[in-house]
Amino acid sequence: MKRLTVFTPTFNRAYCLTNCYESLKRQASNDFVWLIIDDGSLDNTKDLVTGWIAEDILTIRYHWQENQGMHGAHNTAYELIDTELNVCIDSDDYMEEGAVEKIISFWEQFGSDEVSGIIALDSYTDGQVIGSMLPETLDRSTLFGLYNRYGVTGDKKLIYRTELTKRFPYPIFTNEKYVGLAYKYYKLDQEYELLLMNEVICCVEYLPDGSSMNMLSQYRRNPQGFAFYRKELMKLSFVGLLFKFRQSIHYVSSSLFSKNLKFLAETPCKIITLLAVPLGFMLYCLVRTKTRGLKS
Repeated sequence: MKRLTVFTPTFNRAYCLTNCYESLKRQASNDFVWLIIDDGSLDNTKDLVTGWIAEDILTIRYHWQENQGMHGAHNTAYELIDTELNVCIDSDDYMEEGAVEKIISFWEQFGSDEVSGIIALDSYTDGQVIGSMLPETLDRSTLFGLYNRYGVTGDKKLIYRTELTKRFPYPIFTNEKYVGLAYKYYKLDQEYELLLMNEVICCVEYLPDGSSMNMLSQYRRNPQGFAFYRKELMKLSFVGLLFKFRQSIHYVSSSLFSKNLKFLAETPCKIITLLAVPLGFMLYCLVRTKTRGLKS
């Protein structure tokens, strides 16, 4: 059995998916499966992938489903993956040369059941590391700790043990397509740390139709998903009052967008959320103004 699954959620991205495929063909190690989750594409993605499967260069698995959004595609991927490790490479990104070999070698040397996986680096297509390097003084850390205690910035690449990523599935809300992926990662942070590997694994290109570039519209169109995410962050055992207060502001705003008038009864931090209501209302008004013209 292969050791690693590289999974790629995709939706109408046939025009850029070839870059990912070519990068996987260039890998020195073939100890991986490429799992493509086609989240309801209406373009020629299926025909493209069928041709790659026929080439028989890589081990490719293809799964089509009705569109559920990125988190729904991740749910499906985690259900299907049967290798020890997995890593997500988005459809508009591609793997650095030697990345698979680096991951497997590092895991063979340092991996164990005591950690949830590995955190490594992303770079822009010009080779510049996104954000900061990982702290050289640390061997392992939680994801939350890296960003909130050690000041790490920028997107990073997460390689997880598959048995753990099958836990904490993302909820699917009717007529919504977004739940923050970090929900699962922070839940795992409560039990495990990640190994730190200061190596670039993935090259990232932020395209205009990508989720990162459309966050305000996502916020407006997916209020139940955003409210769920903020509520779950308030429940984390390792966060402070200021962090919970910031989450409460967003929780109030998203609850107003979803017209959920029971949000005070449903919050895990009632007093903090009550104090956050004025700022949450102000945020709601700000987002509503900046996304004027979008349907609620």
